[in-house]
Amino acid sequence: MSVFEILMLLCFGAAWPVSIIKSYKARKNSGKSVVFLIIIFIGYLSGIINKLVYDFDLVIYLYLINAVMVSIDIGLFFRNRKITNQASI
Repeated sequence: MSVFEILMLLCFGAAWPVSIIKSYKARKNSGKSVVFLIIIFIGYLSGIINKLVYDFDLVIYLYLINAVMVSIDIGLFFRNRKITNQASI
């Protein structure tokens, strides 16, 4: 278990709730990139797979929490796109 890996995941993890709240309240995707979010999600999945296959420890839970938060942000991206499309009709 690496202290630096834990610190990295905690720092990234602290940013996701802010992004989620902003996406939820704004109801639009200004400045958001779903491609970026998907790339980040794939990175977290890769970390989870690495922990499962090579180096299982409790840090896997930080990867899981972060992946869930990114998934929520991706879901909000599509919700906001639907809201924007409906408003323009």
